[in-house]
Amino acid sequence: MAPIRVPRALETDRLVLRPRSVDEAATYRRLWTERDLRVPAHRRIDADGRPTVADVAGQLADEPGLLAVRRRDTAEVIGYCGLIDHADAPPDEPELAFELLRSAHGRGYATEAGQAVVGWARESSCPRLWATVWDWNVASRRVLEKLGFHETGTVVARSVDGRSLLTVREL
Repeated sequence: MAPIRVPRALETDRLVLRPRSVDEAATYRRLWTERDLRVPAHRRIDADGRPTVADVAGQLADEPGLLAVRRRDTAEVIGYCGLIDHADAPPDEPELAFELLRSAHGRGYATEAGQAVVGWARESSCPRLWATVWDWNVASRRVLEKLGFHETGTVVARSVDGRSLLTVREL
């Protein structure tokens, strides 16, 4: 199957999802600074302040399926949501990924953005999506449940702070 075509935009009642741009790198780096301390160290800002905004800007092209999540009413970019292809997974079974700034939590934006991305995956003829989530991340587990994902019982990673669980959704 051909790689999934990235849309110019996905629109919901309150959000616009579109390809990320380098001028938003500071927002994506801010996500790194806001991450829970239970997130593994390689996904948080290190003692040298890395990744920097420039580092983050340089990595944006590596994940073209992740889309900026922008609020319609303010045009503010509040995070990302999209699909990631993995070399060890079938090309038509991407991973759903999302992360929003803390100021955007608790408003249903992650679920709304996720619904748009699940629709994009369905229209792209993906038979299944998967996502991983830390067992302690109750909010993200709830979002995935609302999106129709179910936990498989498979643990894909362990740390001193918890287990990363595999969830799937048939389309």
